[in-house]
Amino acid sequence: MAKRKKDEEYRTFQQEWTEEFAFVERAGSAVCLICNDKIASMKRSNIKRHFDTRHTTFASKYPAGDSRKEACQELLCRVQATQQQLRVWTQQGDWNSASFAGALAIKVALMMSAPGKDTFPTAADAMEEMEQSSSEEDEMEEDEEENEGGERKEKVYVPGREVLNPGEQLEMDRSAYRLYHECQTGAPCLSFDVLRDADGDGREQFPLSMLLCAGTQADSANANRLLVMRMHNIYGTEKENEESSDEESDEEDDEERKPQLELAMLPHYGGINRVRVMQEAERSLAAVWSDKGLVEIFDLSQQLEAVHSAAAMATFLKHQQGEATPLFSFSGHMTEGFALDWSPKVSGRLISADCKKNIHLWEPREGGTSWQIDQRPFSSHCKSVEDLQWSPTEATVFASCSVDQSIRIWDIRAPPNSMLSVDQAHSSDVNVISWNRNEPFLLSGGDDGLLKVWDLRQFKSGQPVANFKQHSAPVTSVEWNPLDSSVFAAAGADDVVSQWDLSVEACGGGPSAEDIAGLPPQLLFLHQGQTEVKEIHWHPQLPGVLLSTALSGFNVFRTISV
Repeated sequence: MAKRKKDEEYRTFQQEWTEEFAFVERAGSAVCLICNDKIASMKRSNIKRHFDTRHTTFASKYPAGDSRKEACQELLCRVQATQQQLRVWTQQGDWNSASFAGALAIKVALMMSAPGKDTFPTAADAMEEMEQSSSEEDEMEEDEEENEGGERKEKVYVPGREVLNPGEQLEMDRSAYRLYHECQTGAPCLSFDVLRDADGDGREQFPLSMLLCAGTQADSANANRLLVMRMHNIYGTEKENEESSDEESDEEDDEERKPQLELAMLPHYGGINRVRVMQEAERSLAAVWSDKGLVEIFDLSQQLEAVHSAAAMATFLKHQQGEATPLFSFSGHMTEGFALDWSPKVSGRLISADCKKNIHLWEPREGGTSWQIDQRPFSSHCKSVEDLQWSPTEATVFASCSVDQSIRIWDIRAPPNSMLSVDQAHSSDVNVISWNRNEPFLLSGGDDGLLKVWDLRQFKSGQPVANFKQHSAPVTSVEWNPLDSSVFAAAGADDVVSQWDLSVEACGGGPSAEDIAGLPPQLLFLHQGQTEVKEIHWHPQLPGVLLSTALSGFNVFRTISV
């Protein structure tokens, strides 16, 4: 009776693995239909981990549900058909066809397991490639004849301008990156912040290291975590783009160059909408906006010590990991929110805003372990406040943006109303803003997909000095580069991260001038590959390094453009 129950559970798990993660059971092992890797341990967590880390492109192309079930079923049918055909060819002694099928399987496996690649051939690709191989060879020969004596023309792909045909997918050109890495944290993070470290500024020599603080958005409130991450041993893409004949040496180098992640987690009840970090001489504090309507302050000292020391990590895991007592908590907001910012001029000064339009000012008390919060909110907005930014030069001035389509400038010495405003800054919700640290410019992004640059010296005019329409969906994050005042980045719900430079002017000509006609000359780079990008940040100590968080995980990259 017990054995029958176990077998029934096993069959249920087997069906779930096939439909959700494209796995089948072969000879006592779970085998991935995408890359043919084997998972000896029959555990759902191991199979899910393999799928989530190795096949993010497949996961984003076929979201969980009916579309993924159909794709997995089609893939299974194709694999079974290929195996059956291979057996027929072998029995008939057709070794040429059988050898080609074997070579194709090896090719696909190598492609899927190549470092840094996550391409998924559609379920029909394997059989179609065998069926169309001869015709493709003929087409290649024709192309070679047509291109003989000339150079092959490459086409620039611009997101939003053209739609991929069925069976087509984009392939990443790693030569366009100086640095590129991916990272998963289990549950996705809606927000994160970069912490400065003691290794110095302007670091460009590999390997690099960096510190992050992030908050998860898990399926259940109890499953959320406040994370401190230390990414280290981070190398660039130069070696990947070089050819080498010494395979053994390459394997040793690849092992030494593997990026490392140290992670210290604290349990947090409720999803984390926004995280912002303030660093003082002796401590680092994280302000956390919870979807439970609380704004909490956490001391990150123990987590930071843990990610730098194995002994400290052992102590943290044993004694502190299960504890999550905030240094301070504020429940005065009427509902949850997203807007949060520490003052760069006054240590400990904080502002927070909610979805009921109210903005509260936090003033630190003596000792730095509690805050005095003004119960009378700043209240000129009539709808949800989406983002806040302190002035980098004036200690009492901050900016806000709202679902009411406005951007407002405030002075805390003159509450509760704003000093300046542009009531129709965007045609719909204004989602995010960023205040340039060196120039009097404010950058905004809205639900209309527009990016606008505002000169605060001309703010009363209500007209931006620059207006860019590149994203085809709402803008979700914007930030000026702290090391280059003319450069900024933006992320959108179109799964694109864009990089811009206001100092660039148009110049005629170029081999791809026809393909990029109509694009603003200030547009430097379009980064893709993530699903539902939520937030981006430049690293203040690593020139050109940009980080992004999305439903599919983190990207850490530096392009050849910045």
